[in-house]
Amino acid sequence: MKYANARDELPPELFDEVQEYLGGQLIYVPKKEERACWGANSGTRRELEERNREILLQYEQGIRVPGLMERFCLSESSIRKIVQKRLL
Repeated sequence: MKYANARDELPPELFDEVQEYLGGQLIYVPKKEERACWGANSGTRRELEERNREILLQYEQGIRVPGLMERFCLSESSIRKIVQKRLL
């Protein structure tokens, strides 16, 4: 990333305003773009959704919480949260 002189990049009236507030300071102006949701780029969100669907499916097929805890290596509270959230 290279630095740009605000005097060269901004309209004069905007430059005057920025100089009034930030004169002499270095600032970073991020690109205008929306950030992806957590786990969207890596696929983690999708994997967890699939795992949670599988937990709910097995729960509905009669597998109880202790069995799900062992199969998915999760705590009792985690299993219960997944089941309760999906049943609502």
